[in-house]
Amino acid sequence: MQVRTHVMFQGDADEALALYRSVFPAFEVEVQDRYGAGEALPEGAIKLASARFAGHELIIYNSPPIHDFKFTPSTSLYVECDSAEALDAAFEQLSREGQILMPVGDYGFSARYGWLLDPFGLSWQLSLPHPA
Repeated sequence: MQVRTHVMFQGDADEALALYRSVFPAFEVEVQDRYGAGEALPEGAIKLASARFAGHELIIYNSPPIHDFKFTPSTSLYVECDSAEALDAAFEQLSREGQILMPVGDYGFSARYGWLLDPFGLSWQLSLPHPA
């Protein structure tokens, strides 16, 4: 049995993956299937991709129809960062043109934490664990 997270974008998967790769060195796109000429999205746009993020596997789908729904904040990518600087930099980049749900701060359950929706609507919770 294998469990992967499926993330569906609506025509903007290329831009989202470029952002994630620029923010997180551990975000690697491994396989990409692209739309061809005459298909539903422009030729060369990602259709389906497989990504690995710090050991976690993601399936990225770029849906051609626009749906009445997007991502929900109740499901997030929860990232435990190695340093406050890494958390702050990732939060700043991901929240630019997005929405801050909880600004970076100390909420007691981690040394530093912030929750946001990125410009594509994907929810991210960034945490700096308390020292062991």
